[in-house]
Amino acid sequence: MKHLLFISTLVALCTSCGSLSEKSPKREMRAVWIATVVNIDWPKEGGDPISKKKKDFIEILDFYEEMNFNTAIVQIRTAGDAFYPTQKAPWSRYLTGKEGEASADYDVLLEWMIEETHDRGMEFHAWLNPYRATFNLDTASLAKNHDLNKHPEWMIKYGTKYYYNPGLPEVQQHLTDITAELVERYDLDAIHFDDYFYPYKIAGETFNDTKSFKKYSYEDQSVEDWRRANVDSLIKKTHQVIKARKPWVQFGISPFGVWRNNDKDPKGSDSKAGQTNYDDLYADPMSWLRNGWIDYLAPQLYWTLDHPLASHRKLLNWWNENTENVNLYIGNGAYRALTDKDEAWHNEKELVDQLQLARSADRVNGNAYFSAKSLMADREPVAELLRKAYQFKALPPALPGEKNTSLTGVQISRFNQDEEQLFVYMKGQQHPLKNLVIYDLKKARAQQAEKASRIKAVIPVSQQEGIDFFRIDKSDLPSQKVMIYSIIDRFGNESELRTLGL
Repeated sequence: MKHLLFISTLVALCTSCGSLSEKSPKREMRAVWIATVVNIDWPKEGGDPISKKKKDFIEILDFYEEMNFNTAIVQIRTAGDAFYPTQKAPWSRYLTGKEGEASADYDVLLEWMIEETHDRGMEFHAWLNPYRATFNLDTASLAKNHDLNKHPEWMIKYGTKYYYNPGLPEVQQHLTDITAELVERYDLDAIHFDDYFYPYKIAGETFNDTKSFKKYSYEDQSVEDWRRANVDSLIKKTHQVIKARKPWVQFGISPFGVWRNNDKDPKGSDSKAGQTNYDDLYADPMSWLRNGWIDYLAPQLYWTLDHPLASHRKLLNWWNENTENVNLYIGNGAYRALTDKDEAWHNEKELVDQLQLARSADRVNGNAYFSAKSLMADREPVAELLRKAYQFKALPPALPGEKNTSLTGVQISRFNQDEEQLFVYMKGQQHPLKNLVIYDLKKARAQQAEKASRIKAVIPVSQQEGIDFFRIDKSDLPSQKVMIYSIIDRFGNESELRTLGL
């Protein structure tokens, strides 16, 4: 009898995992946040040699590539600092060990990180904390060229940190200039902001922006509306500087998981969150959607499905019902799995059940998990369930809305091969190309190509003397003498299926 019970349980588990992978959509965001502030995920130590930092970064990428993730959200500005060479901020202490100091080897590190991510067919989203200027009050350790030393008039001390004053036009210009420089210099897929806008409120503390409020607010404008307008202004300007330079680069934001509680606004969610975007952080995602200033939202729903104050299930449904015109991803708190004081997290299926709920929602386009190390150690049962759910590869969603782009003119100009690789050179593209997708098909059948299980390989574009080409390992080629493939541009648009005789 016990044997029969064990077998029936095993069959049920296998059936569950099978159904998850069968529902795997062809287009689905599968992202991981790689947090660098206080060395949460990477680098493990700021003082590590650069060779070890590269090894550790590749270890993260390889783990998530094997899990069939397709996006890395990498934090490159944590607190008025930078993980790349710039005159606008000092080198981050979390990268180099000492703020403001780095060897020449670091000058090309971000470029290397992007290339390594792209080589795995994954997108690289550059994650910035725009308003946090310091992580503590130890100002003596700040570099001379930190903005707190250069522009103390920009700063407001609140709690144990300093923040850029969002109400100052010169602060908004500085932050948009930082974004513009990044987009111009690096081959990014997205700029990503997280939930730190105006700081989370601290009892008994006052965010002292009275002087700038009196100077820049409109007549009869409340301080709350003025603060929300300041955040709106930065979001609008950031969107404009990105799209003016590279319109295919996405702008995404991961806000706190609750817009407003419905006791404050009947349009809000059935929740009792202690703080909310609109009322406490002065961030209004509904305004950003309405005005078309972002490409995706990834609200952080780090609670369990049926949490009494902030139910993941109810909040996901609220965002699903209230999000339009952008891609909607769900932020999941992988760091809480199996260890959180909320007992529901001790069910190893909680995270994959959240994924299943996201897949059942008609406007949710995928998930992002915080943070990278969470699934890499001590949570193998949870990681294994996700691994089965992500058994097949998936393409990231295309940018929302109509794009003035066409792939009909893209053609193979020539191809050649050696013993290990096939080289395919392209011509006729109107916009930068991104990937070549190889399908496990014998004939070019569009309906079959819509199944995630048919994606055999996603090959990143390379360039040689200004010509786009794809370097394909022969292990990724089909066994038959015909390769069925498509081309994807940087907007995420996919061409019709094509056939190449091998």
